Amino acid sequence: MKSKRNLGANKYFSLVKKLRRSNKITSEFEAMFNSLTLEEVIGLKLELAAHAAGGKLYGVPLWKSMPDISKEAVYNYALSICSTKREAASFLGIDLQTLNKLEKKYDTKNYFKDFKIYDIG
Repeated sequence: MKSKRNLGANKYFSLVKKLRRSNKITSEFEAMFNSLTLEEVIGLKLELAAHAAGGKLYGVPLWKSMPDISKEAVYNYALSICSTKREAASFLGIDLQTLNKLEKKYDTKNYFKDFKIYDIG
């Protein structure tokens, strides 16, 4: 069991909890989603976005944006599985200063704003 001093603010960050609370996913959806590969998930999301945009995503620099999209996804994942910023930085293989820069770039506090330290539900 971890000591209380190792429990940071992001201990309660969870993408699953965030999406469940906003009624974007259900446990049934999670079960079906889990059977997809990462490539299928990305391809499906792009296809659905293109469909919503009238068929094509012209003018969107997808290829150039992929590194940033991927890094933000991995960054959010690290925050949701690590108890502290220091642990997340170590998990990502970056220093704490770089992690703090990413926090500002990706507006993490706003993204996980529903999660308070006292809110563990």
